[in-house]
Amino acid sequence: MKDPLQKSRIPDNKAFVIREMRDPFFDKQWHAHPEYQLVAILRGSGTRYIGDHIKPFKGGDTVLTGPGLPHVWRSDNAYFDPANGLDIHGIVIYFPEDFLGAGSMEKEEFEEISNLLTRASRGLEITGKTNQTITALMKEMANLKGVQSIIKLLEILHVLAESTELLTITQVNYSYNHPASEKDRMGDILDYILRNFKEKITLQEVASLVNMSESAFSRYFKSRVNKSFSDFLGDVRISNARKLLQDEDLNISQVCFESGFPTLSNFNKQFKDRIGKTPLNYKKEFIEHF
Repeated sequence: MKDPLQKSRIPDNKAFVIREMRDPFFDKQWHAHPEYQLVAILRGSGTRYIGDHIKPFKGGDTVLTGPGLPHVWRSDNAYFDPANGLDIHGIVIYFPEDFLGAGSMEKEEFEEISNLLTRASRGLEITGKTNQTITALMKEMANLKGVQSIIKLLEILHVLAESTELLTITQVNYSYNHPASEKDRMGDILDYILRNFKEKITLQEVASLVNMSESAFSRYFKSRVNKSFSDFLGDVRISNARKLLQDEDLNISQVCFESGFPTLSNFNKQFKDRIGKTPLNYKKEFIEHF
């Protein structure tokens, strides 16, 4: 039997935990835990990793993840330099499936919420008006205690269960069944990539970082994130490019080289292959929409 990914974040005398985060940056360690997690990012930006999925985040990012699904909201590099005066703000709720008591979600009255929690095993991004509603409810819940807080959590889950604005995050074939010790190694790998993706990164140097041969590292990495190292690195660079393309003051060439691509033609090809449109069209559509 494999070790649990991480000890519960919920004390024995609590049904669940809600915490308001006000810190210089978000926890940069790739991790998983046995509870469901609902997180609303109120301020801050960076790159979000959930299972095999990578996406930039900023204030307004709201996500529900299920037990054992590894994730990290990794703040932009600028947040790690105190001289920049940056900080983050968010609200996170950790809760087990049986926060109302053993077998509660098996009751007929909770069928819709039970279905929601099943879907959360792949991660759910909350969008549209539902996002706004859930964020407002979480802000209210942060100031409640006792039974009132439980009622508010049920209200939140009820709204989510009835919403059509939830997007599944990981691929259907993604799974993660590795021991808790893995999180430190993967955390080191992801942190290295995020600090250095603008430069040339070779498979050899990342493999040596964790004392593995290239072939062993390739197998290890793909089994954890469901894609090859080169594909993952490309996704990280594209994620950064998507964020930079939303800045009207940056041109396509600047975005290309700030995201670690060696040539403009390579950038245009990889971006279109992954996103389905050219960087220029992506930038135009974003500016027109907002």
